[in-house]
Amino acid sequence: MSARATRRWRELLAVTAIVVASAVCASDATAQKNSGPPNALQGFSQNRDEPVKIRAMSLDLREKDKIATFTGDVYVLQGDTEMHCEVLVVSYEPEAGTRMANAAASGSGGDRQVRRIEAKGDVVVVQKNQNATGDAATFDMRENTVTLVGNVVVTRGANVLRGQRLVVDLTSGVSKMDGGRIDGIFQSERRNPADPRNSAEKGNTVEKR
Repeated sequence: MSARATRRWRELLAVTAIVVASAVCASDATAQKNSGPPNALQGFSQNRDEPVKIRAMSLDLREKDKIATFTGDVYVLQGDTEMHCEVLVVSYEPEAGTRMANAAASGSGGDRQVRRIEAKGDVVVVQKNQNATGDAATFDMRENTVTLVGNVVVTRGANVLRGQRLVVDLTSGVSKMDGGRIDGIFQSERRNPADPRNSAEKGNTVEKR
């Protein structure tokens, strides 16, 4: 793999990590000191101050276990980032339970006490021309990491990366894809071809004296 392809591969992983995390984790990132991505990547988490809106067919809130489960065509939106999945399981701290059910109705993602989020079933995350898909995704707030597993496909424009597991440390910005064979397609930057008319005009120019 060439140096340019390697660089694009790393950039694609980093971008995907922020895209995946910003859909659900962003509101928590602002509440934890030094928990956000490095400054160079903050542009990809620009939506983190905006409310998180969640839509689903049903919500099961188990106060004793501190777990909220959204099921049925789950849709999460924050700014220009959206996520789709079949099931979204949110594990939270005890004091956060009374506010969990209000997030779906009010569109507010103000809860800062979420410990872990699991998205299951045809997970799709989209932000502009970037998207990531997989069978499941796990957002660990304590470790500040994101893990996408199962037929992972990452795209950014025309660039595509496929693997079985993507693990990202949002604090350090380090991304790793493993779990089997990794396939990538990286398109070279296209330059506009020179206009032949310009060359002809230059060739026909007669110097005036």
